[in-house]
Amino acid sequence: MRIQVVHCHPLEGSFNHALFETIVDTLRRSGHDVVPTDLYREGFDPAMTVEERRTYMGNDYDGRAVAHYISILENVDGIIFCYPHWWLSMPAVLKGYVDRVWAPGAAFVYDAADNHLKPNLQHIKLFGVVTSYGSPWWFVRVFARDPGRHTMMRALKPMCAKDARSFWLAQYDMDHATTASRQAFLGRVGKAMARL
Repeated sequence: MRIQVVHCHPLEGSFNHALFETIVDTLRRSGHDVVPTDLYREGFDPAMTVEERRTYMGNDYDGRAVAHYISILENVDGIIFCYPHWWLSMPAVLKGYVDRVWAPGAAFVYDAADNHLKPNLQHIKLFGVVTSYGSPWWFVRVFARDPGRHTMMRALKPMCAKDARSFWLAQYDMDHATTASRQAFLGRVGKAMARL
């Protein structure tokens, strides 16, 4: 399977970057064709251009500035996002990637009949997220109602194949994480990737 791993964290020495490396290395050892996409290291510009916004509300989106990323999205069988949650949401660079790349003609098309979104990533059969939160699980899930998870699983995943396998792996309470808890989560992620 050809799997893109989209990573978004500014620090190479971060726990999140270790998760990214674990995902990529484990998938490769399992024989998958991996497309690592490290948005910070690649200098991805999250700011939507004037032309992109001007052409967004139709099927003639001007995605030339991000054509490389759109091409990857159109030619993978699976996608895994690896990023931290900051203020209960994805980092700004990842949000810009979603805005600019998961765009009309790529992730969806506008149905002219009533202008609703028609999913366009039917070739993507695997959709996964590996993430972390500074807060404990009860704050994220119960108090805040997990808005970041809703964005990924209720907005992006439905653009993929209806029968796409999905997973959500989260390390909560990173603000109080120990070496042991981080190692345990790295192990959990490695085992999950080995099963794909």
